[in-house]
Amino acid sequence: MPTHGRTFPGHPQELSTARRWTRATLNGHPRSEDAELIVTELGTNAVTHTASGESAGAFRVSLTVSDRALTIAVTDCGHTKTTPEVQDPPLSATHGRGLALVAALADSVTVHGDESGRTVSAELGVLVNLEESAPCL
Repeated sequence: MPTHGRTFPGHPQELSTARRWTRATLNGHPRSEDAELIVTELGTNAVTHTASGESAGAFRVSLTVSDRALTIAVTDCGHTKTTPEVQDPPLSATHGRGLALVAALADSVTVHGDESGRTVSAELGVLVNLEESAPCL
């Protein structure tokens, strides 16, 4: 399983750079658009809610590709006591929907780490074309 990783400065404008890098790295993968959105949401959370968004902060994106799944992991610089969780904000709220969107797109979402740094991973299943993988009869 190849894993591709890159660290981005923790500036909001770097989120579009992370999205473009994801698109180029996945290069036509069937779940690349979902991955771009997930990288944007998780990167935004890192920059907004952790030390990743401070002047010397950064966030790391890892993409692991296999025949059956694509795993996106975003690691922040920590410095927050709150654990990322899916929220159900009121309609008038301007924040709080990102992780719910990630959870809706992914087959699973996991959070590892503590206040010194967390990694949020989203696994996307990849459908295999049965006609191509079926043995000849």
